[in-house]
Amino acid sequence: MPTNQSRRKKGRRTAESADLHELYELSVQDASNEVDIIKQIWTEQRGGKCQSIREDFCGTAAVAMEWVKDHMDHTAIGVDWEQSVLDWAQQHLPNRLSEPQQSRLNLLQGDVRNTKTELVDCLLAHNFSYYIFKQRSELIDYFKTTLNTLKDDGVIILDAYGGSDSFVEMEEDRDLDGFTYTWDQSSYNPITGDVVNYIHFSFPDGTRIDKAFTYEWRLWTIPEIREMLFEAGYQKTVVYWEGTDEDTDEGNGEWTATEQGEACEGWIAYIVGIR
Repeated sequence: MPTNQSRRKKGRRTAESADLHELYELSVQDASNEVDIIKQIWTEQRGGKCQSIREDFCGTAAVAMEWVKDHMDHTAIGVDWEQSVLDWAQQHLPNRLSEPQQSRLNLLQGDVRNTKTELVDCLLAHNFSYYIFKQRSELIDYFKTTLNTLKDDGVIILDAYGGSDSFVEMEEDRDLDGFTYTWDQSSYNPITGDVVNYIHFSFPDGTRIDKAFTYEWRLWTIPEIREMLFEAGYQKTVVYWEGTDEDTDEGNGEWTATEQGEACEGWIAYIVGIR
């Protein structure tokens, strides 16, 4: 997907000139991969083709945009509470989507719990954003609203993270194209399950953006999430686990429906609720 960073020279970003939303997309999102995962899960769990999606907590709506680009029959809705990030997405639409593609995308500002839209085949809540609901009752209520947003054969796809490292107060750096991304697990409360995480960015000239993004979440486990999906009314749940590259011991990008995960230091999984 062509983006603004393709026109910048590596190493030219600074704290003053950097675009936070662009940095976020470069650091934590791979929209084309997410689209492939949606299609894989839909084919394996429902058959046929998924046409319509709703991306909750959509932010810059990168996945929704990639979805409408993927096929001329695809439609997408994005919902987010922050008007400023939706404005950013709208401003970048002409550079990312053709006019016919833009006509199949609808971005809405609102609370994902009460923003009513047309029914869709698949609802996404990615980047762990639903962890913002810290009480079981809150998350179950949200799952109930998602159920009412789906068509009769619809599915919800959630991502989740965990592993022994997820309970540790630590920082992890990754060097990217002209900047360094830092994931900061600042605090974890083992009694409540509450976590506070930050994203920081630093640049070759020595400047830095501290706490560019802040996340105050509850670190839910996969069994808890599945139980709450059932309580909300979903008929079935499936977990997709990533395979391991034998040479690097890292994830290999291949996802399989399974009931057996690996007790590793860090993992990301997809949880599917089937209506």
